[in-house]
Amino acid sequence: MPYDEHLEERIDRVLKRRRGIATKKMFGGLCYLLHGNMVCGIVGETLMLRLGNEGAEAALAEPHTRPMDFTGRPLRSMLYVDPGGIESDAELEAWVERALAFAQTLPPK
Repeated sequence: MPYDEHLEERIDRVLKRRRGIATKKMFGGLCYLLHGNMVCGIVGETLMLRLGNEGAEAALAEPHTRPMDFTGRPLRSMLYVDPGGIESDAELEAWVERALAFAQTLPPK
């Protein structure tokens, strides 16, 4: 499944000044890593975020979010944000910053 290249450009703008960011093709899309730990990614037109168990659970109460169930079994620490939740650059940046804040708590790989 191809991923949304426009969304990739938008995420690149958010993360361009960050050190330690790399990209890797995963989950049939593109993932962004901070020192080897997943921050976020793109699956089709959907934003995928790693927020940790508590962060993901809290975020699921927000509009346009749903559990990440790529394998058919939801991953507690991750979620999807559908396109309606990232229409503006400010919305996208807020989500990516939340995921980045979680990734910064993890030891480098």
